[in-house]
Amino acid sequence: MIPDSWITAAASVLMVLGSLLSLTAALGLLRFPDLMTRMHSAAKPQVLGTLMLLTAVGLQMRSWALVPLLLFAWIFQLLTVPVSAHMVGRAGYRTKHLDEARLTVDELGDVVDRLEHARREGGPGRSGEA
Repeated sequence: MIPDSWITAAASVLMVLGSLLSLTAALGLLRFPDLMTRMHSAAKPQVLGTLMLLTAVGLQMRSWALVPLLLFAWIFQLLTVPVSAHMVGRAGYRTKHLDEARLTVDELGDVVDRLEHARREGGPGRSGEA
């Protein structure tokens, strides 16, 4: 059986690491220059940091009844954080709130240009629609 001191130490390490990942996400939001890099910074470390913090809470509380609630909270974060970052990034791209010089590959540029061209001509919004 694992002594309580080892479980407490593991929970402490997970709390510190999770907090550091969340801190790097917050610093990235403040320090990065444009919207796209900020969204990447907000989504990537935040999900892993949340997992570490929730695991630390589960270890520290030592209650199996808490596990479903912590799992639900993590799955909710796992599903909502990347999707919201994607939608904010896409909206920022469409409203030109980005530094185009920093883009390596612009896969969305042709699609947006076609839609804007079709909208100006008064035609359908998507190709193939009547």
